[in-house]
Amino acid sequence: MPETDLKQQLVERFREVNDDHPMTEADDVYVSAQFVSLEELCVVHGRDADAVRRLMLGQRLPLPGYLRSDGAEMVPADLFALADEAGGVDLLEAWFTARWADPIAGKAEWNSYLSGQYVCLHSVTPATIQRKDYLTTAIGAAANEPDAGSVQWSARLHALVDELDTLEPAFTAYDRLRFGGPTSRDTCIDAMRVRFPRL
Repeated sequence: MPETDLKQQLVERFREVNDDHPMTEADDVYVSAQFVSLEELCVVHGRDADAVRRLMLGQRLPLPGYLRSDGAEMVPADLFALADEAGGVDLLEAWFTARWADPIAGKAEWNSYLSGQYVCLHSVTPATIQRKDYLTTAIGAAANEPDAGSVQWSARLHALVDELDTLEPAFTAYDRLRFGGPTSRDTCIDAMRVRFPRL
């Protein structure tokens, strides 16, 4: 299959998952700072870009996180790291899903991983996915704790918020369009720091 066909198929799959939202100049600048083009990454790792596109289309590696406005497929710099850790692409799904005690949850997270939408983490691994889930849940529940408002409670809350801050990038306006609203950084970091200033 010619490269242009594979690239077009990948664009179409990306838009099926993310809908078709325009990337602004500011989005492009953000994405170029946070991610690398698939072509460039393949050169660095000695991989064939078409072969990687086939793996993405075959649901064996995640889709690009973004399509820059010039058409570049933007991926995380550690795109191949999990497959390498698992012992190869063929072993990746079993290795990944086994990191969850519940097989149904593991499969759901695998499908989310394949979507390429885990742009909410600097490094996407089962451990960081699970930690982010724990932190966002704990931060969301904090206001209902019995000692809410106390100095000790404030310290606990801000420790959670600060840890989440280290895991998550800044996001860009495009993310708020494709996810249909505020990001977890908006709700669990920025809003919480405004609502509950450090004591």
